[in-house]
Amino acid sequence: MRIRYKKWARPELEASKFYEDNPEEWKSRWKEHFKERENPIHLELGCGKGQFISNLAVQKEKVNYIAIDLVDAMLGLAKRNIENTYKEAKKEPNNIIITRFDIERINLILDKKDEIERIYINFCNPWPKGKHRKKRLTHNRQLEKYKQFLKPQAEIYFKTDDNDLFEASIKYLEEENFEIEKKTYNLHEEPIFEANIETEHEKMFTEQGIKIKACIAKLKE
Repeated sequence: MRIRYKKWARPELEASKFYEDNPEEWKSRWKEHFKERENPIHLELGCGKGQFISNLAVQKEKVNYIAIDLVDAMLGLAKRNIENTYKEAKKEPNNIIITRFDIERINLILDKKDEIERIYINFCNPWPKGKHRKKRLTHNRQLEKYKQFLKPQAEIYFKTDDNDLFEASIKYLEEENFEIEKKTYNLHEEPIFEANIETEHEKMFTEQGIKIKACIAKLKE
């Protein structure tokens, strides 16, 4: 999603207690970044405006969350959404960190010592052209990178509106030693998540009559 430059985003992010501007410095020790260090860590790749992660994290206080995006304007909106969501719940955002980084280089900021237990990938770019498919966040090349910091039996929660991307992603996951535990071609009719939190894209696609595809994949021992 393209978004206009927002001059307020960078100053607000730099002033935020839950924004990390130097994620490389925390590689191997992300647990230390959170108030409750013993909580499991879950990761969202491409958090966008933060609607999903803010609503998830405020409900799951015993999980720590890292949300990554590459665009300051997006992260600025995510920061405001997180603040508003936690304020409405009368809570402090102690279990969430947002950071700006290129997901293709994610192994520069995470490794096995970080013990990531779950990844959320919601409505990522489908990159339909053959020469661009390696850029998919679910492609084999990316999955190999994730395996460098995932715990054994860690999970990937994936949602998309794109049929071709979904079918290809199932194949990529199986090729990379992930077991497909659950999958659906119509998430709203066949729920597979304990509680589905809709993203902005999900609401838009659903209103257009597009069925949401989703799966839960677990990394084998």
